[in-house]
Amino acid sequence: MSDVARGATGVVESGRRLLRLAPSRLLSIASRRTGLRDFGDPAFREPLDRLLESLRREAHLSLVGRIAARLEVTGLLTNRLLLARDRERHPGIAREGIRRPRSGSTFLHGLLAQDPASRVPLHWELRFPSPPPERSTRDSDPRIARAARHIRWFFRLAPTFRNIHPVGARMPEECVVILSHAFLSFEFSSNWFVPSYQSWLEQQDLESAYRYHRRFLQHLQWNGAGDRWLLKAPPHLPSLRALFAVYPDADVIVTHRDPLEVVASVASLHVALRRTFSRAVDPLAVGPEVSRMLAGDVRRGFAARDDGCAPPERFLDVWYAQLMDDPLAVVRRIYRHFDLRLSTEVDTRMRAYLATNSTDRNGLHVYSLAQFGLDPAVERARYREYWDRYRTPSGH
Repeated sequence: MSDVARGATGVVESGRRLLRLAPSRLLSIASRRTGLRDFGDPAFREPLDRLLESLRREAHLSLVGRIAARLEVTGLLTNRLLLARDRERHPGIAREGIRRPRSGSTFLHGLLAQDPASRVPLHWELRFPSPPPERSTRDSDPRIARAARHIRWFFRLAPTFRNIHPVGARMPEECVVILSHAFLSFEFSSNWFVPSYQSWLEQQDLESAYRYHRRFLQHLQWNGAGDRWLLKAPPHLPSLRALFAVYPDADVIVTHRDPLEVVASVASLHVALRRTFSRAVDPLAVGPEVSRMLAGDVRRGFAARDDGCAPPERFLDVWYAQLMDDPLAVVRRIYRHFDLRLSTEVDTRMRAYLATNSTDRNGLHVYSLAQFGLDPAVERARYREYWDRYRTPSGH
């Protein structure tokens, strides 16, 4: 090895030592940053330990990836400290009622968010929730600019990601980010290769994560407008039992799509994210991993429905092709099913949204099963039970 190569290797190893992903180290950094020590319910400690262990041993983090992982985890821990402090200062936060939250898909989430009676969590609110957002400054809070800077930095590292998933400081965001604050979140396996953590997570009762989710929504709601939350996150499907244990009056919109398209799309997202942070990412390994995870999510989700985790009327099944063909017809069906009022004003707002927000406005997201070494016949067989159960008469 040349002196230059040895020097480069030494720099990398020194960087890894300085950027240790040890739980005690990251907890200490968050405490020093805030001057606080109360992280809330200690149930998060085991999930945190398992995630960090998996990151150290399995994720093949690059130096940039190690920096990003450290920033992500310390940011989540910092938010926990600040939220616990805010809750102690403002006891009224704990008395906020979260009534009939709703869940749906990304496109549908943005469309339904046009109703002022609904409240969606915005990206900046989820990333920087403390102090509780104020109704009067929700569109001008300085944290919006801070979140926008973080997004620009991320897009420089992962320029193709904007074609896969829309992100903006003032855009609705998936509430999986909230679950990440409990360190019981499927978001982590999207960002990093953490198979031991993911396998452990799939066996856990996630009720404690949803209890924290509720506390987080109470925090955002305390000074804000509206208590009819409109939420979105694919991991709600395998977590239905925990979700309804915490939100027994939740309404769930289940969007159905050809699972082979979903597998390829999600695998593409995983590859784009992991390549940003890891030294080695093999799409031919990511494909089977993602398909196994999604098949398990579907199995657990519909088993929970069949077992009566909630009354049938709490669910509404929507087919993606029908949503694309006639979005407003699907919206009207949703409002009828959940006994909501769809005013002329809201209908007009939704039509305006559709006129200016196409699903490919940031560029086409191109993907295929072949990119990830997946055989369509094998995948069709894997999802046969789901396909037979939820395919509409028109084949959607």
